[in-house]
Amino acid sequence: MKHSLVIAFAVIILLPACAQNKKEMKSLVAFYSATGTTKAAAEHLAQQHDATLWEIEAAEPYTTADLDWRNENSRSSIEMKDPEARPTIKQCTNITPYDTIYIGFPIWWGICPRIINSWIDNNLPQLEDKTLIPFATSGSSGIEDAESYLRKTYPDLNWQKGLLLNKR
Repeated sequence: MKHSLVIAFAVIILLPACAQNKKEMKSLVAFYSATGTTKAAAEHLAQQHDATLWEIEAAEPYTTADLDWRNENSRSSIEMKDPEARPTIKQCTNITPYDTIYIGFPIWWGICPRIINSWIDNNLPQLEDKTLIPFATSGSSGIEDAESYLRKTYPDLNWQKGLLLNKR
């Protein structure tokens, strides 16, 4: 009888520890979308991977005039000319529970918008133990330059091959 109680007690104590070792992998799809195109791609990606969806939002939303890439004095043009520009974002999400984070954005000037840098900077160093997969939407550019830029800017992060999720 004593022996059975000891075994039962050991099983009750050890089961939670075993369950913790079989940690469920969780994914987050964090994205910035200026026009809704990247948002649609992010929603689809989150659904495919049973991931949590998080929209990165500017504290001061971009207007149509702000997004006019043909105007060198537009907000987006000014930000993209300045590698140190970091637009303020509304808030960050708790990334601690996630193992894989998809980071989505439209391609601006061949790379990610500076608001993505704001989000990454706000989440360092918690991102250092995550798997990061960039994804982008673009009317004409590939994702290769954006991937290269992110790897160079954040060399200590675990970047994986990026995805270009354009409608075809």
